[in-house]
Amino acid sequence: MATMRAWAVERPAPIDEGPLVAVERPVPDPGPGEVRVRVRTCGVCRTDLHVTEGDLPPHRPGVVPGHEVVGTVEAAGPGAERFRSGERIGIPWLRHTCGTCRFCRRGDENLCVAPAFTGWDADGGYATHAVVDERYAYRLPDAFDDRQAAPLLCAGIIGYRALRAAAVPPGGRLGLYGFGGSAHLAAQLALGEGMRVHVRTRGEGNRQLALRLGADSAGESTDPVPEPLDGAVLFAPAGELVPVALAALDQGGTLALAGIHLTTVPPLDYQAHLFRERQVRSVTANTRADGEELLALAARLGITVTTTPYPLDRADQALTDLAEDRLTGAAVLIP
Repeated sequence: MATMRAWAVERPAPIDEGPLVAVERPVPDPGPGEVRVRVRTCGVCRTDLHVTEGDLPPHRPGVVPGHEVVGTVEAAGPGAERFRSGERIGIPWLRHTCGTCRFCRRGDENLCVAPAFTGWDADGGYATHAVVDERYAYRLPDAFDDRQAAPLLCAGIIGYRALRAAAVPPGGRLGLYGFGGSAHLAAQLALGEGMRVHVRTRGEGNRQLALRLGADSAGESTDPVPEPLDGAVLFAPAGELVPVALAALDQGGTLALAGIHLTTVPPLDYQAHLFRERQVRSVTANTRADGEELLALAARLGITVTTTPYPLDRADQALTDLAEDRLTGAAVLIP
């Protein structure tokens, strides 16, 4: 039986306690409607860190993380006809929806009551091979090579959905709190649509990246912004920044919370943070339409995807560097 190299979450724990373990497993066979890909690149997302450390409760013992997977199709299961052998495709976070619940029927499949997610409910791309239901995979624009395409599959898609949730008008003023793999893509989408962008984040490297990409200002996480914001997106999983971002909003502004996990939000003052129709809303997963729209828009705008490559054998180090804010842009694993 052919085997593959992979990393598995043996026991969720802080990353410095070694919860991610290198393993060998059988190469998976694609089931009905599925394709198997040979992984060429897998992005490293903060959600992988939440799964590994247990911020997200385990859904599957020994799961292989990774949901920004770029690979080439090498086998198809019964009935799988969408992709040809050798075609490059992307495997994203959203892996399955029921298609019949009230949310799926109205077009909000991101809120499906019985979803499944790559790298949480099923094995993902911290491996040399992976399988996916072909209905949930993406064709990838030729404008992006493997390393550039991988972060688009979650960081890009969630950044896009969060940007829309922040409801900033054309030419408006946007604040971004946290500036990693997702925010550095969302910033470019916003700039491409004529918004003024103010970045607040830890880490001098990411502040400098924000300015190089065209941000109007970049400062520490709690620094005041130079003008009232029409909308903001919180990418950092830091609940203490919610009142900071809300206080920076102009009347009628919206704060979108982009993360799947957030530390405790401190008490809010109604007058200072919410009055005059300021609002806060969360972003939950994405629809497949979000992904298609983001990939097309990113290619049209020619956005720059900043990546730091790691060999697959150093996946644990990549997650450690993410946890300690030592990355600029997005980390990607290369088998």
